[in-house]
Amino acid sequence: MTSRVKSLLAGLILPGLILAAGSAAAAEFKDRSVKFAFQNVKEHPQGQGAQKFADIVEAKSGGKIKVKLFPGGTLGGDVQTVSALQGGIVEMSVMNAGILVSQAKEFALVDLPFLFNNAAEADTLLDGPVGEQLMAKLPEKGLVGLGFWDLGFRNLTNNRRPVKTAADIAGLKIRVIQTPIYIDIFKALGANPVPLAFPELYTALETGTVDGQENPAKTIELTKFNEVQKYMTLTRHIYNPQSLIVSKKFWDTLNADEKALFQSAAAEATVFQRQLSRGQEAEALASLKAKGMVIDELPADELAKVREKVKPVVDKYKTEIGDALVSQTYATLEKKRASN
Repeated sequence: MTSRVKSLLAGLILPGLILAAGSAAAAEFKDRSVKFAFQNVKEHPQGQGAQKFADIVEAKSGGKIKVKLFPGGTLGGDVQTVSALQGGIVEMSVMNAGILVSQAKEFALVDLPFLFNNAAEADTLLDGPVGEQLMAKLPEKGLVGLGFWDLGFRNLTNNRRPVKTAADIAGLKIRVIQTPIYIDIFKALGANPVPLAFPELYTALETGTVDGQENPAKTIELTKFNEVQKYMTLTRHIYNPQSLIVSKKFWDTLNADEKALFQSAAAEATVFQRQLSRGQEAEALASLKAKGMVIDELPADELAKVREKVKPVVDKYKTEIGDALVSQTYATLEKKRASN
């Protein structure tokens, strides 16, 4: 989330906050029903974060605002959901932040391969001025950003062969997110990228339409990709922040009290969701291994080859994103690393 996370969380404990204990009754809330659509199953940290948000909103509105969850892509893939948000058909969603590159080219920033070494670096960047600048691009596109959640680092799976070297990726038909940078990354690695909506992915893997895909470990586990994928390689090539977004058409119907409630609930749910997501990666890997998935880690020299192969892609998108934002991003990350 932007710097609002800290300020809003601090505000939760201040006696004067409109949503603090004893003051909710004085706030003005209308009876509302909110559709919250997302791609993962309800048990996923994405779904649990959405449920946390829904519970907070209902409780603090005195039951007047009810958030109904639509997990598992039941209302369509991410691209369809963005369109539905802009049209006011769906009120809320959380999705890979990079999907929003179709709305603002600067969102390609979060999908630059190997940008982050760990999740703490991502939080520092996205909870600060860079995250604020990204979110500021959305209202003119019919969207309002409430924060950044966690999906984790993406890893490669396939059903053809173990991937133990950079060269092993070549020739594999890999499903990718429907954004240009993912296509370019896997072309650079010699694979055949196939853009595909997430709800269609399991069937595509099962039928052999694609050989593999790439996602964080918890997503792979809960979506049961291990049933149709034998091999997994811990490439950690992209860290996936999630954008928590609201339809601007819907947002503009909210009064000041309701907007404050949504922002406060988002801040609280963000902390919960991030902690939950990051605490489950090791457990997910152990579960996948126990279920028979063969899990490899690229040796350092082979990972260096992967980084070298995708460097032209990084350079291309740095130019598209813009020198000022890219420079600010790297300066922020360098400062964070120097403080560790």
